[in-house]
Amino acid sequence: MEELTISDVAKRAGIRASAIRYYESVQLLPPPQRRAGRRCYTPDVLRRISFIQVAQAAGLTIAEVQTLINELDDETPLSERWQALAHQKLVEVDALLLKAESMKTMLTNGLRCRCAHLEECIDCIIGLQAGN
Repeated sequence: MEELTISDVAKRAGIRASAIRYYESVQLLPPPQRRAGRRCYTPDVLRRISFIQVAQAAGLTIAEVQTLINELDDETPLSERWQALAHQKLVEVDALLLKAESMKTMLTNGLRCRCAHLEECIDCIIGLQAGN
């Protein structure tokens, strides 16, 4: 089986070796085999790193990824941990979407603003006056 050094893994995953060491320290990656004091990885570590990267890009925290990857107890199946986390994160996403929509409305109103003074602009920007 192919063995990869930490620099090989870092290059293939597009991350720094320090990130790999960090993932190991927080138990997102299992400890690698060592040969002559050097870390030796199997190619399957790349799939695990890819999962971590996708999860983080989707907004999951390191702690949330740890919850999914590491067994919290033997009685909680992975699917249940996924579902609990998904319910929690969907509430957060809905709140973010609401905030983003409010921000978009305010910015759109600002693009139409022709006010000369703050007092009239406040009403214009927050959308209290129709037709501005």
